[in-house]
Amino acid sequence: MNAPDRFELFLLQDGEKKIEEKVFTGMSNTSDFKILKEDHTLGNLLAEHLKQAPHVLMAGYKIAHPNVPELMIRIQTDGSITPREALVGACKQLVAMYGQLGREFQKELALRQYADQGEQGGGNGGGANGGHY
Repeated sequence: MNAPDRFELFLLQDGEKKIEEKVFTGMSNTSDFKILKEDHTLGNLLAEHLKQAPHVLMAGYKIAHPNVPELMIRIQTDGSITPREALVGACKQLVAMYGQLGREFQKELALRQYADQGEQGGGNGGGANGGHY
């Protein structure tokens, strides 16, 4: 089979960098970022989030080949910030957003587990009249 070993799709090899920037000279304020061991999940998330940023004029990504685990993302800004600053800012915002989502999920899960314990542990509902009103 032609497919790489599964671990090669997500583990960096010795000496590999997770991300590299190459300034794109064909357009002003534009850089290409090669992100290793990532796929459409991160590419689409970053590109769509970057498109919402006020100083980003263009953001897009591509995956060169399904068997090559690398993501290419191109970012052009209006010049008030660099493409690198735009990418770092988007990453920080996404980490904060998903951190908040994780905390809210854990809180709701704990409340659900507490409520489920109350329903299971109560038997007939307890109380002075045996749970009947």
